[in-house]
Amino acid sequence: MELEALGWNDLFAEHFQPYADRGLIPARVAIVFNRYFRVYTTDGESVVVGGSGLHYRAETRAELPVVGDWIAVNPSAQGGTIQAVLPRRSQFSRKVAGRVVHEQIVAANIDTVFLVSGLDHDFNLRRIERYLIMAWESGAQPVVVLNKADLVDNSEELAGQVANIASGAPVHLTSAKLDEGVELIRSYLAPGLTMALLGSSGVGKSTLINRLIGEDRFRTQEVRVSDSRGRHTTTHRELVLLEGGGLLIDTPGMRELQLWDADEGSDQSFADVRDLAAECRFSNCSHQNEPGCAVQRAVGSGLLDAGRVENFLKIQVELDHLADQQTTRSQIETRRRTKVATRSVERQQRSR
Repeated sequence: MELEALGWNDLFAEHFQPYADRGLIPARVAIVFNRYFRVYTTDGESVVVGGSGLHYRAETRAELPVVGDWIAVNPSAQGGTIQAVLPRRSQFSRKVAGRVVHEQIVAANIDTVFLVSGLDHDFNLRRIERYLIMAWESGAQPVVVLNKADLVDNSEELAGQVANIASGAPVHLTSAKLDEGVELIRSYLAPGLTMALLGSSGVGKSTLINRLIGEDRFRTQEVRVSDSRGRHTTTHRELVLLEGGGLLIDTPGMRELQLWDADEGSDQSFADVRDLAAECRFSNCSHQNEPGCAVQRAVGSGLLDAGRVENFLKIQVELDHLADQQTTRSQIETRRRTKVATRSVERQQRSR
């Protein structure tokens, strides 16, 4: 198996050079099972473990290997031990669910991400905006896939609505169940390029990926007719190597998508709103009731959708709150490390 077929390039080779000098080998993570990792190498597939030093050096879980990562492995008869994670070229991050302020990396080193949304009862422009923010922030190229086009009569109209908020990202209509529009999605696949599918449960990601790889590898099931919701048929992330070239990452459906460090992604996704905001009379305009607000003027004239502006303001509040939480958490962690270091010095002094 050639490394280039797995997405290897000169940048990864440069980062790996110090590990090559130590006799380590490069591998790409396909599946993560706690401390065990199924990986691709030039010899094929194998299972490796995370070294104790790797976990000791990692200050957060975000520094540990995720699906799509390139890693340095110390090979052995049992498979090998991971010694390091190479710097990521792109990564999809979100805040973990709940009140805990931690980053969760969904997948890494992606070239193109397919943001899959169903055109049934689960269709939601505001949710698509959040996925677009996440995608633009990651560094990958987003492509919006509107699946289940066979279930509605106004699919072209809905696609137009999505195109208006997609900031130039391509928008495609598909019906994975009927194998319609899938060939256009397949045209994005190419040797050495990595694609990922993101979306809520029940939007048809598993059906779509089965069409793309040409076999029923991923389990599917019908969604509830009442609300088009589905259970997680994909229970783990997996990097799949395609016979015709290219790689695909399938991910479990996301019912909750909390953003993480998404200022640049928000700027890209809401460029139209921000451009108008620059024309407001007051530099600190909240875009609600102030006189001379260019954003609200655009809403009143029909140039901007009121729901889009409301979502923009809501997301800015969310990101500001998250930044405050991250600052507080960083301060607490700094104090903790200082206390640990001080106690260590004190113990050393007492032992003399």
